[in-house]
Amino acid sequence: MSKKAQKIAVPVISVLLGFVLGAIIMFIFGYDPIWGYEGLFNVAFGSVKNIGEILRAMGPLILIALGFTVASRAGFFNIGLSGQALAGWISSTWFALSHPDMSRPLLIVLTVIIGMVAGGIAGAIPGILRAFLGTSEVIVTIMMNYIILYTGNAVIQNGFAKNIKQSIDSSVQVSRNASYQTPWLSELTNNSRLNIGIFFALIAILLIWFLLNKTTLGFEIRSVGLNPHASEYAGMSAKRTIILSMIISGALAGLGGVVEGLGTFGNVFVQSSSLAVGFDGMAVSLLAANNPLGIFFSAFLFGVLNVGAPGMNVAGIPPELVKIVTASIIFFVGAHYLIERYMIRSKKTTVKGGK
Repeated sequence: MSKKAQKIAVPVISVLLGFVLGAIIMFIFGYDPIWGYEGLFNVAFGSVKNIGEILRAMGPLILIALGFTVASRAGFFNIGLSGQALAGWISSTWFALSHPDMSRPLLIVLTVIIGMVAGGIAGAIPGILRAFLGTSEVIVTIMMNYIILYTGNAVIQNGFAKNIKQSIDSSVQVSRNASYQTPWLSELTNNSRLNIGIFFALIAILLIWFLLNKTTLGFEIRSVGLNPHASEYAGMSAKRTIILSMIISGALAGLGGVVEGLGTFGNVFVQSSSLAVGFDGMAVSLLAANNPLGIFFSAFLFGVLNVGAPGMNVAGIPPELVKIVTASIIFFVGAHYLIERYMIRSKKTTVKGGK
């Protein structure tokens, strides 16, 4: 099997094995996995509204996954996606609440820019520390998640003006001009929360694919990811590339937070923990093997699992078991070398047998 075929086969096999392991766990605890999965998919695809909700969930997942992909191609494991997304969410929502009467096109453009700048700054900090001090981006980004989480909560509780708050822990809804939800998308999908964020995500897929595969910066990002010392010897600035890749990664995550905030919720509120969508976006990228085009399909799968989870209640199965299925898929993606080794061994055995 060719390497290109393996890149497609490994995620597909990982998904299938994840579903099988989930079924085994359901069976062990006395649940009917066939009924459970039937309920999941019936709910996910059972109405136009739920299909709209799947597309709605895909928007931030795709953007955050693309952020993880850029960092991974540069050789970094950006775990700070949740914090970067939250930074974009809070900053863009604060701006939208402060300028409710601004024209809709201008307000949308500015919230996108502000969210990306906030996320980019959050991503630049670990990038700069890694480039000039050699610190671990894993540790720094984990700590940044907590710094942004608690700082953001303090800003919401104590920094927001009283006229834009409905309680100590939550802001009022943004104006119609700032909301990413639009009447025609809502009517098209039977009043789902589908919003223009999905279009931002689709455009981002094409831009990041082009950046990584057709530009000099993309070549430098991939080169530094493979060997920073050889890249430096070849005349590339590894430090510059490290910082730029983390800024782009953070900016994409920040935009994902904006889409989640202004597209799904329409306000901002105190978070009890780091945003789950940040870690889900990371999983989406891993499942797609850091391929921008593959991210669309893995985000669709995660959207189906998230929207269809309540359907498992029909079979009396706790919807939390969907998380086990998701975790199982990621486990098999992480153990992809076992699948690859098995396929290669099978191929060699077949070739020898043919001889």
